[in-house]
Amino acid sequence: MASSVVKVFYNSLGTPEIYDLMQRLKPPSLELVLLDRDDDGERVAKVRECEAIIAAATRLTRRTIEAAPRLRFVQHQGVGYHDTVDVSALAERGIRLAVSTAGTIGVAEHAVMLALAAARRLTFADPELRTGRWHANSLRPVSMELAGKTVGYVGMGRIGQAAAERFRGFRTKGLYADPNVRLPPEREEELGLAPASLDRILREADVVTLHLPLTSDTRNLIGRDELSLMKPNSILINTARGGIVDEDALAAALKEGRPGAAGIDVFETEPVTANHPLALLPNTVLTPHIAAGTWDSFVGKMDTVLSNIAAFFDGRPLQNEIVLGPAPDRSAALLDIARRGP
Repeated sequence: MASSVVKVFYNSLGTPEIYDLMQRLKPPSLELVLLDRDDDGERVAKVRECEAIIAAATRLTRRTIEAAPRLRFVQHQGVGYHDTVDVSALAERGIRLAVSTAGTIGVAEHAVMLALAAARRLTFADPELRTGRWHANSLRPVSMELAGKTVGYVGMGRIGQAAAERFRGFRTKGLYADPNVRLPPEREEELGLAPASLDRILREADVVTLHLPLTSDTRNLIGRDELSLMKPNSILINTARGGIVDEDALAAALKEGRPGAAGIDVFETEPVTANHPLALLPNTVLTPHIAAGTWDSFVGKMDTVLSNIAAFFDGRPLQNEIVLGPAPDRSAALLDIARRGP
């Protein structure tokens, strides 16, 4: 084990329950440095003596990184480091980065939940009933079942496959686009999947669900032109990152009924305001970036995160390290496959 205690800074403001869990799970070789307020000044002051940082939804900025002269390792508690960590600042100093994959099940289940809720207009029906308006028949023309429908997956990594496993339980069939993943034939058969271009997915799928990172190449990947290809009464699900979808274009498309509904967990600017264009529509199901935010997931994340940090300072192999450098961006290939097909 490490010969001295390593100070680890948690870059997000947690609740007492979160802090208590972290303290209980951490090995004796680590000392947690925690925030009292969601304040960048406090971050800069507290990170100064730390050798490791745990990053989450709160962006880990260059300012915070540069305020930590002893920093050697950053551990993201999820996988979405692309838009939450200043990777350039880490690379310049040779600071290593790893991610955690413990949120897979929560995100996959959330995607299915959003699809079901959007398919039955749950967020419209519930508040209407509570005010005495009874829509027993008026929602029939816009409601649908998942059974027998086609689900299109944009991205077929860990979460895409976990989502496909769960949608398959509803007797769906599927199409998927991912330039870096071609599933073995037996896995495609198991999940009822076939590879396809993004254009084909948008034209044919009853549900389109996004499972890819936000990068300069995937920003606004789903815009006005792409939305215009979707079927009337189809559903768009986004549990990935908000900037992948042009939100203004989506709001306009939803008003025109193509797609017919959307289930959105992530937004370009978070938190959203009450007058957000998607919040004003009856055919949206909106959640506050909580797809991976279950207690089960957090327990798993913290266990692996803290163990990985201890492994780094012990000189043991890391799990899920990200190689920082000029590696090719997989999302650029996704844009290409969107037009040419697999």
